[in-house]
Amino acid sequence: MSEKLKIAIFHNLPSGGAKRALHGFVKYLSNSGHAVDLYVPATANEEFLPLKDLVRDMHVFPVKKSWFRSTVYSTFSYVPAIFKPISIKNVDQTEKAIAQAINQGDYDVVFSEQDQFVMAPYFLKYIEKPTVYYCQQPPRREKILEKISEDKRKKRLLEPLIKRYINHVIGKEMNLDLKNVQYANYILANSYYSHESVLRSYGLNSYVSYLGVDVDIFQPLDLPREDFVLSVGTCIPPKGYDFIINSLGLIEEEIRPKLMIVSNMGDEQWKDYLREMAAGLGVELEILRGIDDDKLVSLYNQAKMVLYAPYLEPFGLVPLEAMACGTPVVAVKEGGVRETVIHNENGFLTQRDESLFADAVVKLLGDDEKRSSLSENALEVVRREWTLESAGERLVNHLKHAMKK
Repeated sequence: MSEKLKIAIFHNLPSGGAKRALHGFVKYLSNSGHAVDLYVPATANEEFLPLKDLVRDMHVFPVKKSWFRSTVYSTFSYVPAIFKPISIKNVDQTEKAIAQAINQGDYDVVFSEQDQFVMAPYFLKYIEKPTVYYCQQPPRREKILEKISEDKRKKRLLEPLIKRYINHVIGKEMNLDLKNVQYANYILANSYYSHESVLRSYGLNSYVSYLGVDVDIFQPLDLPREDFVLSVGTCIPPKGYDFIINSLGLIEEEIRPKLMIVSNMGDEQWKDYLREMAAGLGVELEILRGIDDDKLVSLYNQAKMVLYAPYLEPFGLVPLEAMACGTPVVAVKEGGVRETVIHNENGFLTQRDESLFADAVVKLLGDDEKRSSLSENALEVVRREWTLESAGERLVNHLKHAMKK
């Protein structure tokens, strides 16, 4: 019988892919008989895919509010999203208290996720037990991300001052991230692309521990396919929705499918920009927000295909979720997606070229036999390599390795 571990989990994540990945890990660990306790600051998002019912015990630590920041939020109608309603110094103190509580507890190993404010959490500074830090991605400052965000939205009053403030905050957070990550003795990455990013950003080694998808949730439902294509993710410029809309605009109107975007959160001005762009190109667009998993799985099953075009996405759960539902993927060949989508086997990969992307979409739209073949292969690949069980086994091996080190 395999050894059962006593594991403390820490996270300060928002909603999104990283939280979904953590939910999958915790579900596997608990179902496998490991004793799992959860420790979070009050700022952690526990409304999206809550972990409370999956763990043995949950400990929530308060974060002291900043009077100044709270006043700014309550006084002004627009505040840059990067301006946080709490002080990161107070987050530091809370994460120190969490680490001290875990240090005094009876745990074999600690699993730490990232911090939504400073990426590598302060928690790493204070934890004394064997700890595995899952780095979904280092802070991203690629030039392309700056370029695609410029000059596409209406300028706000005081835009130059806001931009200077944002650059100042990002620089400060990157410095804190770089300091905190030096305390990590065992780092996991979600792809070989992310492993290389960790090397470039930190000069530190990491081990690749691939994520998985919950095939009890994401599965074929035998629903009729409808005349739309689907894309999923936060509605912000790096997700590449404008590229998808431009690509669809190149398709003849008679066969051009509707585009549905499912977003857990996003920039409202960016959504307005996308709607205007789609209208100008004759692309029918619908943006849905805050839907539950049942609705999401239904959309995966009803879509003719899933389109995926983020810029340098570290891993990307969306293609796996689509494939687990038997839906082929057309994706831009960048970042971690190259490690999950196999061209012409479970989907199509193209260069970041709108005409090539449009050609791939048209090819699939007009070839029912090819879509069926890709669908069958996608299901086989997911069940063979990308289940929660496969991901969980990989994680447990790393936790045990970290204990030995």
